[in-house]
Amino acid sequence: MKAIRRFTVRPVLPDPLGQLAELARNLRWSWHPRTRELFMSVDPVLWEASGCDPVRLLGGVPSARLAELARDEDFLRRLAEAADELREYVTGDRWYQEQTGGYGQLPRAVAYFSPEFGITAALPQYSGGLGILAGDHLKAASDLGVPLIGVGLLYRHGYFRQSLSHDAWQQEHYPVLDPDELPLSLLRENDGSPARVALALPGGRSLRAHVWQAQVGRVPLLLLDSDVEENAPGERDVTDRLYGGGSEHRLLQEMLLGIGGVRAVRTYCRLTGHPEPEVFHTNEGHAGFLGLERIHELALQDVGFDAALEAVRAGTVFTTHTPVPAGIDRFDRELVAHHFGPAAELPRIDVGDILRLGMETYPGGEPNLFNMAVMGLRLGSRANGVSTLHGSVSREMFGGLWPGFDPEEVPITSITNGVHAPTWVAPEVLALGARQIGERRTEDALSVGGSDRWDAVADIRDADIWQLRRTLREQLVHEVRRRLHASWRQRGAATAELGWIDEVLDPDVLTVGFARRVPSYKRLTLMLRDRDRLMELLTHPERPLQIVVAGKAHPADDGGKRLIQELVRFTDDPRVRHRIVFLPDYGMAMAQKLYPGCDVWLNNPLRPLEACGTSGMKAALNGCLNLSVLDGWWDEWFEPDFGWAIPTADGAATDDDRRDDLEAAALYDLLERRIAPRFYERGPEQLPDRWIEMVRRTLTRLGPKVLAGRMVREYVEELYAPAARAHRALDATAAGELAAWKTRVRAAWPRVAVDHVEASATGATAELGSTLALRVRVHLGELTPDDVEVQALAGRVDPEDRISGATPVPLKPVGGLDQEGRRVYEGPLALDRTGSFGYTVRILPAHRLLAGGAELGLVAVPSEATGEAAGVLMR
Repeated sequence: MKAIRRFTVRPVLPDPLGQLAELARNLRWSWHPRTRELFMSVDPVLWEASGCDPVRLLGGVPSARLAELARDEDFLRRLAEAADELREYVTGDRWYQEQTGGYGQLPRAVAYFSPEFGITAALPQYSGGLGILAGDHLKAASDLGVPLIGVGLLYRHGYFRQSLSHDAWQQEHYPVLDPDELPLSLLRENDGSPARVALALPGGRSLRAHVWQAQVGRVPLLLLDSDVEENAPGERDVTDRLYGGGSEHRLLQEMLLGIGGVRAVRTYCRLTGHPEPEVFHTNEGHAGFLGLERIHELALQDVGFDAALEAVRAGTVFTTHTPVPAGIDRFDRELVAHHFGPAAELPRIDVGDILRLGMETYPGGEPNLFNMAVMGLRLGSRANGVSTLHGSVSREMFGGLWPGFDPEEVPITSITNGVHAPTWVAPEVLALGARQIGERRTEDALSVGGSDRWDAVADIRDADIWQLRRTLREQLVHEVRRRLHASWRQRGAATAELGWIDEVLDPDVLTVGFARRVPSYKRLTLMLRDRDRLMELLTHPERPLQIVVAGKAHPADDGGKRLIQELVRFTDDPRVRHRIVFLPDYGMAMAQKLYPGCDVWLNNPLRPLEACGTSGMKAALNGCLNLSVLDGWWDEWFEPDFGWAIPTADGAATDDDRRDDLEAAALYDLLERRIAPRFYERGPEQLPDRWIEMVRRTLTRLGPKVLAGRMVREYVEELYAPAARAHRALDATAAGELAAWKTRVRAAWPRVAVDHVEASATGATAELGSTLALRVRVHLGELTPDDVEVQALAGRVDPEDRISGATPVPLKPVGGLDQEGRRVYEGPLALDRTGSFGYTVRILPAHRLLAGGAELGLVAVPSEATGEAAGVLMR
């Protein structure tokens, strides 16, 4: 029989154990080993059965056991130590507080918006890399003391749970999540009533949401929940599933995240006294409407739209995570227009102004589509990709927003992702580090970084490293067998026919891992291109390898599901099923076992479609070596000393099949001829000396780079601090002045032109170290020299006279207007490199409050007939 009502009965802890509730409600337990050990000691069996979730654990501990613990002096001592340590962690000064003197104007607070957050398996509000990255960002910010407020949605069904049918087809299941059974608390008003935010919908309807709070160390995470009784059924379901529903459903989710999220932040700060954010960080375009809400806040103070836009842009950071246009949310303009304006949300903003922020009004765009990433770029003064290569791809992809600028000058920088090492490093690895350099220094190395701490890995004995790797591999074998047995039972197999699972995998065999989402570009089945050769590798009599695969396809992606089915049918073959397995329901709990237990982490996407890809970073922190296409983070940090690069067939293949055949063959060659021999090769001490040395170099040289602490420090220094300074500089008056200046410059720009360029040397060659004297005549129309910067750009040129690595050199105005209304600019140009050298000149808008010269997307360059041809041969 089904219950007609569901509610949660919470345990009553004896007074001496009251601090257990405090520890359980702060998600720092998910990455703090001593706190986890404390909870495990409450009831080891129940701890495992609860999925290592303290809230569920405490809800199931018998009262007799609680009474026993309340009398256990050793347990109470450890409990008091853990509680004291948490309070010191939450309130004490950390890296950020120590920097205020150095950086001067760090933001008082930063609001960080993301559609998903992967904090712990106990709070399943993530689908893949974007959410895990967001969770690691929050944890690292907490470790560093960065005053962040996280903002997301609470999905009552989370993301789906995955299983396989008898014929290996992906099945999706959506368990109902009860917030009262999660490590969450409801944000409440001072009178005890639940705090709520509301959005106005067309037709006089409202979308209301409660605000749940998760405490991620020092960082509060606010999650909006539309399952409110006062909502109509359709509105109650807005936060039902992560990435579910049709276009309008997704639009409402993103309006609630962005607009409702800002209102939730304001409510939280009002109720708790937390400083108001000076910087708003949009993690991907889903939360882009937050900028509109902040403009509307200023509109309510009678600030005009243009001035409000400048004020909001100054303090907004936008991070793009996709290297392909298909990965961006885009909505029909009529659908967006329907949900804004006097009869709906943000009535003080003209709907036309809203649409102009997101429409693809550039060459190659779809002019009737509202693009969330385009809005994010137009609303953010600072933007970044998530690896060096992805930054370059993003500048190409969004270059249409800055016509006239070369891709390298498009104002999108890059900060390469990192991972939160305390979350992803196995306890056994932590224990070895603690024995080598001490527990506190190990924790500091993982959280804050510092190559000096990582260098201590060089002193660990080879035998200890190899024994650690064997232990982790053995643990993975046991985990795989357990999960594989459960999967086959779900597929309908009887226990009696599953005895073969006890022989699956071998703790002494080279183990390759591959786990990620399953869109086509990640090429789950590339390893199957030559099945006979793969079988030979798996069953080699002397140097076998074994492969563990996991991943989810989006519920609507039948192509991805077919890839999973194809792979699983191969793994079902009795000839190889002891050497290759597919594990369904990939998530954080599985990943934390999988990364440490693998010797090689495989990644073979289509280059350059992997924005960053952080799973290999997590594997590396556990001594696993990477085998990857040079894409994402591996493109910038790969070295032969600690991994392998899969050659790609870029430009050589005539079609997709031919390219995949070539790259699969390269993969097989690496595994057969270089990787397996090195793993099984033994030195004088019967240890794989060369393999162990690669493990050591992975830890010492990659370790400090891949940390989320490094990533968050770069966000603070390169994006948050400049955004905070810009925010403070643009009060309502300054914002109005900047907006008026931009309007005037845009109107006058059609009459700005480079009229003539001449140089002191006009020959085909010149001497290295000499100087050209440039003289440029320009028309500025109604603008003055204070409104522009005239630059010379110089660098090497290719056979088509394109300048690469251009260095801009400002030129200075000389005198006033001539008789034809022109101005003269002059300046020296140093010839500082040999080879084919060229120069050109240009005019850019210039204002002290601009984030950069390309901000307006305006530039004037010489015409073909202007002055002398560029190109000087240096010798």
